[in-house]
Amino acid sequence: MGTISAEGWYRDPFAIHEDRWMSQGRPTKLVRDGGVEAYDPPPDLPLPAELVPAVSDGGEASGPPGPGEEEPGYSDRRARRAAFDAITGASLVDEPGGDW
Repeated sequence: MGTISAEGWYRDPFAIHEDRWMSQGRPTKLVRDGGVEAYDPPPDLPLPAELVPAVSDGGEASGPPGPGEEEPGYSDRRARRAAFDAITGASLVDEPGGDW
């Protein structure tokens, strides 16, 4: 399979949650169910050949935001953390009392 350039919210390819944040084509532990974000590491399974962009409440695909836009509920901090976790394998432990 070639490299997938998925970035943003996609339907969870593992069907565990509604949506999962993808970073550089890789699933992260950032998930979303009913608009509520949480963390759940992705299982060690292959990705399907095609990823499906998540759909916003307005019925539009909620892929990456355009220039100067932010996705509703988007957090630069959480997105950076999800990307970092995807690269490091989520080997860091959060400090107690943190807002992750």
